Amino acid sequence: MIRILVTGGTFDKLYDEINARLHFTESQVPEMLRLGRCKVEVTIRTVMLVDSLEMTDADRELLAQNCLQAPESQIVITHGTDTMVETAAAIARRVTGKTVVLTGAMVPYAFGSSDGLFNLGSALSFAQVLPPGTYIAMNGRCFAWDRVRKNKKTGVFEDVGS
Repeated sequence: MIRILVTGGTFDKLYDEINARLHFTESQVPEMLRLGRCKVEVTIRTVMLVDSLEMTDADRELLAQNCLQAPESQIVITHGTDTMVETAAAIARRVTGKTVVLTGAMVPYAFGSSDGLFNLGSALSFAQVLPPGTYIAMNGRCFAWDRVRKNKKTGVFEDVGS
């Protein structure tokens, strides 16, 4: 069993045509799992629905607490890409003995051309095979939490070495 913790981020954003803005109503993760024909047993918990740029230290502590309290040893966290590395660092400092994989999307799932479905599937796979630790999975690649950054010019996560 894998625990999926939802935080919002681009994964779950919807477009409000009347006000011309992105917003949240509910997580898209259950639909993504259904469309992806996921056969992995998961438990989904929506912890928050926020843009990662608005995530606070208290929000990161809440995520770490959810990881610590989860009975599952394999955890996937959906997260906005802008502060994913900061959240991974906060979790790595607090959570040991579990495999925690953060993932996100550059394009909202609801837009239809999102990388989110692929990233979610990859994160679920990585969570099942990686040893305990905290990781970031994006675009088919997996990085240790302390060896990755988001290249804001290319929009790609890259290894920064040790």
